[in-house]
Amino acid sequence: MKPMLMADADQLPVGKEWVYETKYDGFRAILIWDEDGIQLYSRNEKLLNDNFPEIIEECQRIEQLAKPYMPIVWDGELVCLQNNFRSEFSIVQTRGRMSKKEVIAEHAKTFPCQYIVFDLLSFNGVDWTGEQLDKRKKQLESCFKQFGLPTTVQYRNKISIQLVEQFAHHEKVWSIVNEHNGEGVIAKRKKSLWSNEKRTNQWLKVKNWRLATVIITKYERVNGFFTGAVYKQDELIEIVTFKHGMTDEEMKTLSELFIANGKNIGAAVYEIPPSICADLYCISFDGKHLREPRFCSFRFELDPQQCQWRQLLRQLNPIPERVQVTHPDKPIWPNESVEKDDYLLYLQKAAPYMLPFLQKRLLTVIRFPHGVLGEKFYQKSVPDYAPDFIKTARDEDIEYIVCNDINTLLWLGNQLALEYHIPFQTIDTKRPTEIVFDLDPPSVNEFSLSVEAALQMKGLFDQFQLTSFVKTSGGKGLQLYIPLPFNTFTYEETRLFTKFIADFLCDQQPEWFTTERLKKNRGNKLYLDYVQHHEGKTIVAPYSPRGNELSTIATPLQWEEVTTSLRPEQFTIDSVMERMEKMGDPFREFCTIGESQPFAIVLEQLKGLLGE
Repeated sequence: MKPMLMADADQLPVGKEWVYETKYDGFRAILIWDEDGIQLYSRNEKLLNDNFPEIIEECQRIEQLAKPYMPIVWDGELVCLQNNFRSEFSIVQTRGRMSKKEVIAEHAKTFPCQYIVFDLLSFNGVDWTGEQLDKRKKQLESCFKQFGLPTTVQYRNKISIQLVEQFAHHEKVWSIVNEHNGEGVIAKRKKSLWSNEKRTNQWLKVKNWRLATVIITKYERVNGFFTGAVYKQDELIEIVTFKHGMTDEEMKTLSELFIANGKNIGAAVYEIPPSICADLYCISFDGKHLREPRFCSFRFELDPQQCQWRQLLRQLNPIPERVQVTHPDKPIWPNESVEKDDYLLYLQKAAPYMLPFLQKRLLTVIRFPHGVLGEKFYQKSVPDYAPDFIKTARDEDIEYIVCNDINTLLWLGNQLALEYHIPFQTIDTKRPTEIVFDLDPPSVNEFSLSVEAALQMKGLFDQFQLTSFVKTSGGKGLQLYIPLPFNTFTYEETRLFTKFIADFLCDQQPEWFTTERLKKNRGNKLYLDYVQHHEGKTIVAPYSPRGNELSTIATPLQWEEVTTSLRPEQFTIDSVMERMEKMGDPFREFCTIGESQPFAIVLEQLKGLLGE
């Protein structure tokens, strides 16, 4: 069964007869679920079950709920969500090319994909394709509610089958998609019927094109393609081949220029030195190639040396319109050649992983108005000049910023808030949502003490059957996390546990570990800071930079990385951006695991042991 195909449009149609959805960049897929099993088909009718096992497993999880309503047929998109409005196509594409079961399973663990459903074709054995879209949508939402599946897209939700959100106003959805750097928006007529016979103007897609400026370096006479490149440091990196979008006259003029003035480097390929720049439209960049490139215009006024890798990344990751950026070229970490614009790009890349820990928390930031080599100050209260989109929450006599979204994060970044410190509870509870141990060695030279302590503590947590997470502090130590069920345990209760663990380690190895608060009395021992875990105290947030000269990041780790070779200076802004693309987020399952932690059992055991 092939999907219903939509037509391209330059702008969204307007009127009450239309509804609007986010266009996600992934694989179109139809899911057929009947007595014979589950089949997930691509638009070319290739079976995708083996490539996306998490979707099949989700169906199996709800099979008893769905069984009375089979056959069921859904139309949707296979995606890897980076936020609620954007999918990373390159991850989905990589998965689609995999063939080994164990490799796919590991990839699904690191980069889980989702199936975003937007249409209902069959339910309870009834063919719904002849019904109008608004009726199909209503039945589809009812179906999702019956099965306990999310009725909106939630990128951090572990449930991998979700329902697309529908908008009545085109301006609202376009603004949201644009802020989140999504692929585009789809407009659908409410009364449209489902058909897979041909492309239809009942469904229209408008893409959120990005501009990329490149140097045109080569021409292939046989197929008519041009090559575009940018400078990365002093090296010219080819990132695109293109020809679509050019007029016949533009194509003729440029090809003749290459043939007349270029050097034939073989196979009817002509090359000229960097001299001609152009703007191209594209929808994304996988780190090597621009996707769906189309010629926009020549940029004869540009010096080719201006076509730099850094500029390319900024063009492909535009700052939301509501955030005003000042002095983007200001040096922030001068020793690492990191300017403000580089820092803002880091925040954009880290936002999917960083925001879940900032949301609904009273935020304390450390600002460095002149970069890390200048003065710094703590800021808790929201300033008078904060824009209207900044959310706040009052605690005692302080009006704190609550960083719930990308706009707030980037606004803070422009204010040169470099460190983000958060309490252990959210604004809707007085109870901790996690336990955190801060492992603080005397200096970075004794970092190995943190590694030793972390491994010993993990061994203890494992014995209690508590799942733990670890991150660098971004400074000289490590920080261990144990997520907890929401709004369940008090700080007094968690203190029983933290004190027990710290005292146990100090009793076992007093030559290495101490709970002595005064630095002068610690000697060369590692300080196990369990007192810090208390109401009103804060900890540096996962993925927050630190205000040192090295641009290091408080970086979540896999436990397998905690070895004697681990060093905190490995994790800088540049390396962590690369790391996120390759490794995903080690803290991804943090909240989900927290809800099922057996901490109540551990607490009862400790109370019995301590005679409380």
